[in-house]
This record gives sequence, C-alpha cells and structure tokens, in this order.
Amino acid sequence: MSSFVWMKVLESAPERYDRGINMLSGGHIDEVYDSIAERVASPGKRILDVGCGTGGVSLACAARGATVTGIDIDSGMLEVARHKPVPEKGSVEFVELGAAEVEDRFAEGTLDAVVSSLAMSELSPEEQDYALGIAFSRLVPGGMIVIADETTPESGLSRLVYRLKRLPVVAATYLLTQTTTRPVKNLARRIEAAGFSRVEEERLGSGSFVVVQGVKEAS
Repeated sequence: MSSFVWMKVLESAPERYDRGINMLSGGHIDEVYDSIAERVASPGKRILDVGCGTGGVSLACAARGATVTGIDIDSGMLEVARHKPVPEKGSVEFVELGAAEVEDRFAEGTLDAVVSSLAMSELSPEEQDYALGIAFSRLVPGGMIVIADETTPESGLSRLVYRLKRLPVVAATYLLTQTTTRPVKNLARRIEAAGFSRVEEERLGSGSFVVVQGVKEAS
C-alpha cells in the first residue's frame, strides 16, 4: 500500500498513526527516521521538521542533541507528538504551522537543516517549489535539506505494479478523507532548481520511496 495513502487514512485517527505507519513499513519506520537524523543532527544543530506529524523525525534529531522545531497543520498529530518523551540531549518544540508560513516565523540563515518525511507529497508541485525555495533561504551556508517521501518507481514493470496496487487504495482514501494523493516527481531536480548542490538520491524498497538530500553551498 502507498505510504502516503495510508498516512492520509490514519490522519483521521492520529493515535493510530504510529502503529499504522510502522506496520506499513514492516517495522522499519524508526530506521527511516534515524537515517534522516543521522544525516543532519548533532549537538547544537538547529533543525526544522516540516510536516512533522507525530514527531518521529523530530525526536530522532533531538536524541542526537539537536534543537528541533517540528511544524504541522494537524493539531491532533501534534498533540500525540507532545505527549512523547523528549530525549535528554536535545530539545524539541512542536508548533501548529504550515509550510507556507515558515518564512514568517524563521529568519533567513538561521537553520542548520530542514527535514521532511511524508509531507511534500501533500503539496502541489508549485507549493513544493515554494517550500524548497524558502528552506534554502532559511538555511545557513553549509546547511542541509533531507526529504523522504513516496515516489513512482523508475522501471516500467515496477511502476505498473505500483499503480495497480495503489489505485483501489487511492479511491478508498478519497471516500474516507476527500483528499487525493500524488507521489512526488523529480524531487532531486526540484531541490537542485531551488539552489542546492551535492544533491543525492536514495531509493528504498521497490523504488516507491525516495530520500533526497542537498547542501546549501557557501556563496
């Protein structure tokens, strides 16, 4: 099942979100969160987690000593996140805020990293480009962006199988949430277009999940 589709179904019951996502990932979702955190988090780093949900990535970064702000527009998800234990090393604040509001809360050049997991696919391509541009402007030189999300497999056969499996779930999701879904496309290219360098892409599983990172080079 599509990770994003399943996530949208679970958003109507945030208390079941973690269990559902963990089941969907075969018990490996914490490894994904840790993989993101390992790329960007260390003591004193200032990190923004966009679309933080119930706080998995935010808390993984805080456990490595980072100072994290997790933002999401879903108050129910944030309530679940706030009741989770905060690691002793770092700190984390959860704020009800949308990606489009980042520029109003964070000044330019004040973040060491921007991360996001399963949130970009909720945005239109235009909104994605806008969010990436804002992320670039808010990062310090040398700062990193890491985005993990659902995407379409590259090979023809894998792509066909993916679409056949996904179609009935998309229909069910729309009936339950009145929300459609869209895997991210050309994410690495979009990150490069926003100004990032040293862009790297890693595909997981059957190729339907991608982790992309980039660096804001010093001018």
